[in-house]
Amino acid sequence: MKKLAKREFAEKLTDKFQKAKSIVFVDFAKMNVTIQQTLKSDLKKSDGKLLVAKNTLIKIAGKNAKLPEDLLTDQILSGQTAILIADKDPVAPIQTLGKFLKTSEIPQPKAGIVEGQFQTKEAIIAISKLPSKNELFAQVVGSIQSPLYGLVGVLNGNLQKLVWILQAKANAN
Repeated sequence: MKKLAKREFAEKLTDKFQKAKSIVFVDFAKMNVTIQQTLKSDLKKSDGKLLVAKNTLIKIAGKNAKLPEDLLTDQILSGQTAILIADKDPVAPIQTLGKFLKTSEIPQPKAGIVEGQFQTKEAIIAISKLPSKNELFAQVVGSIQSPLYGLVGVLNGNLQKLVWILQAKANAN
């Protein structure tokens, strides 16, 4: 890349970092093209993007975007680094990465930012194992709905007893 192209790429990357709801740096060493394409298509379904860039350009763009210094250390930005960027849902692409990791040991997350908070590799892996938003909504609805069904059953039982008493009284006359 020429110097001007590198500068333009760093500016675009800075803009993407500023707009992102979550950013995860991923070690993609030993990742062949087929695996990359599969991961990219999976991430696209969850509104995530996987970009590959030089560590120095990532560091420049990160500093320009005012990312936490913890994320821009030489320890994290070493080796081959890909960037997982989520613009809409901050967790769904990370969960997609987690599902992908179940079938393949490559790529491994290094660290990231989720909604402005620095996350270690272990935290990213933990986030990837969380239930999806729809599953959480279903659990909340189920926990609200369950006591209501119990209440309806109790009230129905009392009404049924009243009907039996009235029926018995009517038959007695």
